[in-house]
Amino acid sequence: QVQLVESGGGLVQAGGSLRLSCAASGRTFSGYVVGWFRQAPGKEREFVGTINWSGTDTFYVDSVKGRFTISRDNAKNTVYLQMNSLKPEDTAVYYCAAARDWMAKEYEYWGQGTQVTVSS
Repeated sequence: QVQLVESGGGLVQAGGSLRLSCAASGRTFSGYVVGWFRQAPGKEREFVGTINWSGTDTFYVDSVKGRFTISRDNAKNTVYLQMNSLKPEDTAVYYCAAARDWMAKEYEYWGQGTQVTVSS
């Protein structure tokens, strides 16, 4: 089992920045791919980006490319989502999730989510 806990959400003005953290406990975290997802009110959950187990490869959806950066520190069992140039449409609950495979269709473990609100 892997337990994931997100933190770092909050209220920020458009153009501002936030850094979300995804702290893991349980089984060896470094063996897992970690993805970030978000869900806005009334919308389906959306994939945001992912990072491989070593942190050497990342992938982002077009809507966040160039603004968001995913990194990880396996020694601290933590993955980060740095969000810059935030827009009101980035408002959502953000979740991290862990999977064994790169670009997995299904993720095994999920955090509880952290709210990000971007005001205009």
